[in-house]
Amino acid sequence: MRKQRTPIWIMMALILLLVLSACGQSATTNSKTADSANAAAETETKTDSNADSSAETSATAEEELVTYQSDAGEVQVPKNPQRIVDLTSFSTGYFVALDAPVVGALSGAMNNKYIKDQLAAAGTSDLGEVPTPEKLISLKPDLFIVYTGTEGIDKLEQIAPVVQITFGKRDFKDLMLEMGKLTNREDAAIAWNAKWEERINELKPKVQEVVGDRTVSILNPYAKGLFVFGHNYGRGGEIIYGEFGLKAPAKAQVEAIDSGTGWASISMELLPEYAGDIIFTSPWSGDKTDPKIVYDNTLWKTLPAVKANHVFQLDPTSDTYNDPVTLEGQLQFITDSLLSAK
Repeated sequence: MRKQRTPIWIMMALILLLVLSACGQSATTNSKTADSANAAAETETKTDSNADSSAETSATAEEELVTYQSDAGEVQVPKNPQRIVDLTSFSTGYFVALDAPVVGALSGAMNNKYIKDQLAAAGTSDLGEVPTPEKLISLKPDLFIVYTGTEGIDKLEQIAPVVQITFGKRDFKDLMLEMGKLTNREDAAIAWNAKWEERINELKPKVQEVVGDRTVSILNPYAKGLFVFGHNYGRGGEIIYGEFGLKAPAKAQVEAIDSGTGWASISMELLPEYAGDIIFTSPWSGDKTDPKIVYDNTLWKTLPAVKANHVFQLDPTSDTYNDPVTLEGQLQFITDSLLSAK
């Protein structure tokens, strides 16, 4: 269950900038040989340019910084960050929910169906899976978001402040509050959490009445068997087990939830022991194994949930996320699915 690491070769980009700067100086020297009219025009242009540059420098210098306690220690960050680059993918939806300006995000987040339209409308740049130094510098970020342990943090710090967060350390509501604090949008974070709680309080009794004591599983076929997911690894687990308080099969409860890991890996032979009366499933996005190896297997076809048509397909990529916007989208699908499993 890997998390993305981003190797960054910032020094290469800095060398490139030095070369470009040297070329610019050469061009300026040559331009001095132009006739007097052009020289006068050039002088006027440079004066305007220098004024703009001075204003920009002054604005940067006057930007208010505050101390933020990241998971790797205190960091001086802009009080109101305006050009955030998120190198985690899984945090991007928090900034979307808070209407905080994200100028660059990894492809995973950019392709998440729950936030892709908002990112496109905001003009957020797709950084790919491994962003280039040139691209990062061109975005002129005033804040980077990375996971603790990401490679190249020292190089990123030469461009802008870097806030490190630990994957899975907080549940989504606590992380929402942290991101609100980081972006000076605490009121918006508190308001989102309150609205979410109100919605859950409305839906939870209806779902619990229909599901009753039946168990619910989240299963992903992959190359070596199946992943069994719990309460904190996306795929609806935060809603199914956390918010609705539904039961997992006993072994799944112990290994994927009580253990705190959020997931377990099992062989096909063990499937009946981990399969609930209701199943949410999708192929695992981490490999290209044909899920029919599981779905066409006799063990799968004879599961009570399969026979009762109580199997619901998750999106193999977007539903892996558990940010606020994604959870809002998942909530409707999961609720409708559970209420239909009568």
